Amino acid sequence: LAVAFTNIITYFQISVQDKKFTAPAPLVVNLIGAVIIILAWTMTFLWLYRGMFPPRELLLISGDHSDYHLIEKMNAREDKYIISQIVSYHEGPERIKAEIAKYDSVIVGDIPAHERNYIIKYCFGQNIRTYSVPKISDILLRSSVELNLFDSPLLLSRNNQGLQIEQEIMKRIIDIVGSLIGIVITIPIFLIVGICIKMTDGGPVIYQQTRLTKNGKKFQIYKFRTMVQNAEADGKARLASEGDPRILPIGRVLRATRLDELPQIYNILKGDMSIVGPRPERPELAAELEKEIPEFSFRLQVKAGLTGYAQVYGKYNTTPYDKLKLDLTYIRNYSVLEDLKLIIMTPKIMLMKESTEGVKEEQK
Repeated sequence: LAVAFTNIITYFQISVQDKKFTAPAPLVVNLIGAVIIILAWTMTFLWLYRGMFPPRELLLISGDHSDYHLIEKMNAREDKYIISQIVSYHEGPERIKAEIAKYDSVIVGDIPAHERNYIIKYCFGQNIRTYSVPKISDILLRSSVELNLFDSPLLLSRNNQGLQIEQEIMKRIIDIVGSLIGIVITIPIFLIVGICIKMTDGGPVIYQQTRLTKNGKKFQIYKFRTMVQNAEADGKARLASEGDPRILPIGRVLRATRLDELPQIYNILKGDMSIVGPRPERPELAAELEKEIPEFSFRLQVKAGLTGYAQVYGKYNTTPYDKLKLDLTYIRNYSVLEDLKLIIMTPKIMLMKESTEGVKEEQK
């Protein structure tokens, strides 16, 4: 992508300087050559990297919650990790220590704090690398300030609700400027997408739905309609699944590129949302999630966002618990620079197929 855009920009620069559209053949040849070199270098580097750093064979110590999402993600990086065995923490410390001795790396899953601390300390004493699944309390502690009260170390967590006033003002300025620019440059996209949706089934182009934003305030979110009309005629709120028959053909394209979210730039201009923040959840789904995850409401300390930390570093089907941890990481470490970084990274994930995967059957 970088090479392609560089060549396109270079072509227009040359055309402006030459005051005419010159033959693009030399730049096309340059692009093809660059791509070949990049591919050759990438394959060579991967070959060298795998030879120097072979994948680690890991022992996963699992808890009461299913670890299928963690296993799936680790298996996706088979160049780095191989989960060779899974053992439950219920099997007791002696059995776990016997299994740990067979490996040089251990994944400590979502297990109770007492057992987790025991295993981490044991692995530290044995010089065994550990990968730990953080809990909500870990996310809060990581953003604490270190203090020393005479000879006693302390961690201070100020627990401010939301952002500081100066951060709110700066964030709102960025939202207004960004949404106005976005509205102007996306007019052609609105026209093309609107025509395509209308030609599909003649239904409305824009779909409105009640969502939650800062402090639990409800608002109407705008989206391009990607599903058949009355997709939830049975009255049940649910996420889209893989191969969901309710999704329109044009809807699959919009979801794959995340262009269905584009109308939310008007929500940003109105002040319902921000460019960056936790994705707004439906009240019905939020209520259900809070029964399982009481801390889920912590996400509502800031305005909902068009893009966010969980969207850039997660996927559509990332578990709600993991999304919560990512959103809390963003809230607890907020900065304007982090917002700008996430905005710049968002176009990249729009082109990554795995970032828009639907909810799988075992996640329902």
